[in-house]
Amino acid sequence: MPKVIAMEKIEKEIEKLTPQQQLKLVEKLAHHLRKTGLAVKKEMDWKGLYGLGKGLWKEDAQTYVLVTGPNSGWASM
Repeated sequence: MPKVIAMEKIEKEIEKLTPQQQLKLVEKLAHHLRKTGLAVKKEMDWKGLYGLGKGLWKEDAQTYVLVTGPNSGWASM
């Protein structure tokens, strides 16, 4: 039986389950995938985002913070 057809059969059987049974199945699948290493949580590399906002604003970021920050007078409005 081709994998596509097998997957379709599985999906149809899953649709017959109650929402609680479907949730339990998802939990079991997630647990299984974590054991195999496929669903490993990846850490975010924040350094890779450095400089992405450059050119997005028309003013310097430090100027923006000074003008709109909590001591700028906007907070009292």
